[in-house]
Amino acid sequence: MSSVTRLYVGRLAGMIVRGPDTEPIGRVRDVMVNIRPAHSSSRALGLVVEMVNKRRIFVPMLRIAAIDPQEVTLVSGSVSMRTFQRRAGELSIVNDVIGARVQVDDPELRDLHSKPVQITDVEIEQTRTRDWQISRVAVSGPKSTFARRAPLFEVPWTYVHGLATTAADHSPATAELLAQFDDMRPADAATLMHQLTPTQRHDVAEELDDERLADILQELPEDHQAELIESLAIERAADVLEEMDPDDAADLLGELPDAKADVLLELMDPEESEPVRRLLDFDDDTVGAIMTPEPVILTPQTTVAEALATVRNPDLPTSLSSMVFVVRPPTGTPTGTYLGCVHLQKLLREAPSTLVSGILDPDLPPLYADDDKETAARYFATYNLVCGPVLDEDKHLLGAVSVDDLLDHMLPDDWREMGIRPQPRG
Repeated sequence: MSSVTRLYVGRLAGMIVRGPDTEPIGRVRDVMVNIRPAHSSSRALGLVVEMVNKRRIFVPMLRIAAIDPQEVTLVSGSVSMRTFQRRAGELSIVNDVIGARVQVDDPELRDLHSKPVQITDVEIEQTRTRDWQISRVAVSGPKSTFARRAPLFEVPWTYVHGLATTAADHSPATAELLAQFDDMRPADAATLMHQLTPTQRHDVAEELDDERLADILQELPEDHQAELIESLAIERAADVLEEMDPDDAADLLGELPDAKADVLLELMDPEESEPVRRLLDFDDDTVGAIMTPEPVILTPQTTVAEALATVRNPDLPTSLSSMVFVVRPPTGTPTGTYLGCVHLQKLLREAPSTLVSGILDPDLPPLYADDDKETAARYFATYNLVCGPVLDEDKHLLGAVSVDDLLDHMLPDDWREMGIRPQPRG
């Protein structure tokens, strides 16, 4: 019987592994691989074999003499009995790859380009050099309304993107870099991150938790933001985007190819992705594109004491805590009718039991979503504010724009690289 040179790992799992004398050694439980970036070959490193005593050992692929339809035969019956331990840079097909969400751009499957799909199996193929490489994956596409099962598709490996390229790296060098990030402000941590090589940035990003990485990512130049988010597994990237402020997430997604951005939005929690989608609908040079849809929004019945307790939230940016906005329900953006705003200084001068509806600023005009950035700059200069309301034509509050977000979009693209102080003249 001829030896198999191409097969799916799902078929390989559970196969008996025998030595050249046909004595059984154990059964295949997994395949370890080294995932390379897009357009590079990804190699199968070896099999994880479970022996009769339940010990799991590692058998390199080059030790395999043949894979038959029912069993795997080794070149030699002498195998390392050392208990299997995953090494840095290795991924498990069963635990890490199968079940992962990815993006595909196979020109034969254009309907899948902007949708996340799930890997259901991985095909490996033997090359002329006796190496085994990943050749294709089976993926389940979006399930239609009346279908009992999601449709399956085969996709060449070169068209699969968004899978983690390495397992976590706990090297001393990475640990030393991470130690430097402790207790740093996000902006300072971003400056340090900016100075690292792309490989170092990726290693550090893999080790940071989602919230911390999101805070730092928001302070990086846009090209480094896109580079980092592209280097993450696509499901992790969606988790990090959920932790970012919606306006920053929208800016980052605007730097990515449309199909990749669509996949990430599909993977995000709908409550987190909805405000980001709304921001992406605005033109880049408008106030609507740079506002945050999550300012401090209160109902008319809120007391001053309650308003002050809300703005004390330590996670609230300083600029957004300077102003509260009062609307009729609903209070989620876009809100009910906008009634007005109250500055923090006025809240501090009023009795705690006073209702915010009784101390609204009647003279402060709003900004509108289609106003340009120059209009917003003149607005802040005229009224000496650091935050202002953004309305639609029907007087619904859409969000707020802050001076820091405005400056971020009006300064040169490389302003972060120039540092706080101007460069000395030659």
